Amino acid sequence: MALNILAVSSEVYPLAKTGGLGDAVSGLAAALSSGAARVTVLLPAYQGVTRHVDRMRRIATLTGLPGGDAELWSAHCPELDLPVLLLKNDALYERSGLYQKPDGAEYEDNAIRFAALSQAAARICEGILGLQRPHVVHAHDWHAALVPIYLRQRHVEDVKSVLTLHNIAFQGIFPMSLASQLGIEEAYCSSDGLEYWGQLNFLKGGIRYADLITVVSSNYAREILTPRFGCGLEQLLAQRRADLISIPNGIDTVLWNPQADEFLSGEGFSVECLEKKRRYKAALQKSFGLDVMPGSTLMAMGSRLTTQKMADVAMAAIPRALDAHADLQVCVMGQGEKGLEQGLLQVAERYPGRCSVHVGFDEPQAHLLHAGADVLLHGSRFEPFGLTPLYAMRYGSVPIGSRVGGMADTIIDPGSGASGAAMRGANGILFDGERAEDMLGAIHRVMALRRTPDLWRAVQVNGMKTDYSWERSAPAYLSAYQALRPDVMLGRIPERRNAMAGARGWKPVLPASLRAAPVAGPSTGAVMGRAKRKGLEVGSAISAREPSAA
Repeated sequence: MALNILAVSSEVYPLAKTGGLGDAVSGLAAALSSGAARVTVLLPAYQGVTRHVDRMRRIATLTGLPGGDAELWSAHCPELDLPVLLLKNDALYERSGLYQKPDGAEYEDNAIRFAALSQAAARICEGILGLQRPHVVHAHDWHAALVPIYLRQRHVEDVKSVLTLHNIAFQGIFPMSLASQLGIEEAYCSSDGLEYWGQLNFLKGGIRYADLITVVSSNYAREILTPRFGCGLEQLLAQRRADLISIPNGIDTVLWNPQADEFLSGEGFSVECLEKKRRYKAALQKSFGLDVMPGSTLMAMGSRLTTQKMADVAMAAIPRALDAHADLQVCVMGQGEKGLEQGLLQVAERYPGRCSVHVGFDEPQAHLLHAGADVLLHGSRFEPFGLTPLYAMRYGSVPIGSRVGGMADTIIDPGSGASGAAMRGANGILFDGERAEDMLGAIHRVMALRRTPDLWRAVQVNGMKTDYSWERSAPAYLSAYQALRPDVMLGRIPERRNAMAGARGWKPVLPASLRAAPVAGPSTGAVMGRAKRKGLEVGSAISAREPSAA
């Protein structure tokens, strides 16, 4: 018997995506389904989602959900080769944006929209005719964080819950007066539950009641135990640290493959033929209206244009970098805070042919960005994991990143005073601080590195050869799932066994410490947690003795 996993998320690429969450959920689901688990993803039936699925079949009408009755549809996503469940309520989900109106304002009923999703997941776990009940339900971020609470309210004890924290800065905070409308019982609205400064906090409730909490990088898992990065939840996370493990994200190496990228026209490239990257650099320069200069250093920035992503710092640092380096070009793609969008557009106007900004997001353009750029600029005040630098490395673009969160784990940089020999082991550049001077210093370093061709090539090759695929992380999730449900043995899925032979060669092994760990859910009292899990090779528990990283 294979483990049945229900993944619940507001985003799953290619069905719905605004950022890295959609990539992470689909990548993990595909890797898990390669062998030892059956994963079904549940998400809202947003506008346009049905274009990406086939074999649609109505399963049930779920009455009495927040926001009204909804239909549950099963389908298949050919691009992922995964089963999908769609929650259809056009009054809630048939809109142009996933979370926001065209003017950037959040939908007033987001609490209802995502409480409905969580409650639907709990009903699936309880049992719906025509669907297999899952052994584990895996909720992603605040949008699905009410699942553990609804499971408890419905007395579903055999289905265990996992909550992954992709970004705790976004918590889903809404008026307490909505509790009854969302179907949340009064017992869960206290300070020991969802209550947070007099309001409902979806993520706090999920952290409080999930059987297991995972965090997407080791460094971020340490950071969120501190006031600087914990966003007000650090004390609760410290209480639950025995049930908190870090399992790093991965990237989809089929989707992000410089040798065979479906979004790029023409011949691909690899470590062995990096010269072919030049044609994509010229294509990127033309696409952004930059001067076609083969000898320039083309620095790209592709992210949300927000203060979290240091767009304000980049707005100050980029002009100074362009003034200091006549052979530097910059292209920016992203959207976010309107003032930052306008500020970056004004920078581009000052440097025609050398700096260009495209406000918006486009998947093919994102692939061209990494394929054509020499350097990726990815500053961030906090960064749970940091997928974008990994995409860049895969395409031979050297990342500049802030020394925070997952980037401190994945970008290897011996430091500004390192010798050339030490830099041969690097795969990027890191910087500390949040000032324009800090970012500018990193740009100066990468420009100096660029002028040493053999060293530059070594750093490129290091990044391209590093394995950050989901196949490295999937075994840790499988181990965690089985620790929660030791009665269900991991096994190969017959119909996938032959197709995946050799493609995903790992064998899931459950660490002895997890085999021995108690699996009962946490108590509902004030004292939370159970015996610590230790010894995970890929995902590791947060030790009480481990110093916090600020």
